[in-house]
Order: sequence, then C-alpha cells, then structure tokens
Amino acid sequence: MNTVLITGSSSGYGLETARYFHSQGWSVIAPMRTPRPDVLPESERLRILPLDVTNPESIQAALEASGPIDVLVNNAGIGAIGAFEATPMTTTRELFDTNTFAVMAITQAVLPQFRERRSGVLVNVTSSVVLARMPLVAIYAASKTAIEGFTASLALELEEFNVRVKLVEPGYGPSTNFTSNGRSRMNGQIPQDYAPFAQRVLAEFQNQTTVTHESDVAEAVWRAANDTTGQLRFPAGPDAIALAQFK
Repeated sequence: MNTVLITGSSSGYGLETARYFHSQGWSVIAPMRTPRPDVLPESERLRILPLDVTNPESIQAALEASGPIDVLVNNAGIGAIGAFEATPMTTTRELFDTNTFAVMAITQAVLPQFRERRSGVLVNVTSSVVLARMPLVAIYAASKTAIEGFTASLALELEEFNVRVKLVEPGYGPSTNFTSNGRSRMNGQIPQDYAPFAQRVLAEFQNQTTVTHESDVAEAVWRAANDTTGQLRFPAGPDAIALAQFK
C-alpha cells in the first residue's frame, strides 16, 4: 500500500487531497499546524499529526512519527494581498518562511529515504500566479516562483535516483480559506494612492466565474503523483489550465 504525506491538510486543497488519496486506497498522513481530527474520517489508513512547517524540530518529529512514505505533497502555504510599497519586510519573510523555505526544509528531510530506496515522488503545490502577471501579490508570487525554479532544477537532480518531482499549479479558489486569510494580511497595505487601482483588481477577482475548486487540485495532485511520463507541471482548475496554454 502506498503512503502519502500532505502538508496543510486541515482545510482547502490539502484537506480535499487527503480525502481523495484515502478514497483511492492509499495510506494518508495528514499533518496540520493545529490537528483537527473531525475533518477527516477515522481510518487505519489515515493519521493526523501536528506539524509547524517553519519549525525544524516539528518537521523532524512529524517525519519520525510518519515512518517511510512514498509521496510527499508540499501543499501548506499562506497568502498576502497588498501593494509591495506598503508591505512590511516581516510579512515578506513570513511568506517566504512558509511558502519557500519550509518546502525546501521538508523536502531536504525526506529526500534521504527516497534516494536510498531509489523511489519516491515529490509534489510541490504552487499557484497560477506563476503562469501570468497578477497585481497586488508581488511577494506571494515571488515565494511561489522560487519554488517553481527550485522544483524544475531538483527534478533533473533526482532523476539519477529514480525520484520523480512534480509541480501542481492551482488557479483562483474562492471557496477555500486562502483568499480570506490573505485579506487578513492586507491591513494597512493598500495606501490611499493605490486604493482606486486595488478596488478594481479586487472587483475583478470577485466577479471571476471560471475558478478552481478543491477537487480540481486533489485530482491534479493525484495525476502528478502517479505520472510516469516525465511531465513536470500540472495546472489545476480551468482558469489555471487556460493561463498555462498562453504562457
């Protein structure tokens, strides 16, 4: 039986991905910053563990508790909306700590077992912000674009050990908590001079009808984890797929 570890499994894309892999008969390890046993079914094939992806000791403890895994899905992430000019460097570092450096840290901790077994799959979840220019998300886009470059290089680096590396690029998902969480970091980050522009941008997002659902991402992660064709990027959701076609 295959085992997958999915970071950020408490809500949104991570939660739906955990449910999807479990429904396919896999053993699922679902780490969460704040464990929520009520969101996933009780099962011998499902374990919920505490994990702060920005804490090295927490990463080590979670991986020791997990045992061998076949697939690592780096899904945990945070967003922020605002004009770069008004974005504190503390917010910038917070995004990079979670979206970029934590992905690298967890990946580095898992790779020895993949290399030694000469098998394993790494799936890094980024965003459609890497597919097209989008305003008011400069820091978020930078943190995710860094993972795109990291993953593309790592895919070549690990071919020697039969370890597959993939990217999943979700589109805009208004049904998740991601947008609302990002807005919470917007306080004070839209100066008055930027307000008319920001209002237009946010209105366009609110009026967007072609969007990504949690199931789109779960299915894309599943395809990526099981792909043997060498494909690197898997846009997830109709809006992301459309952007990828014009990139």
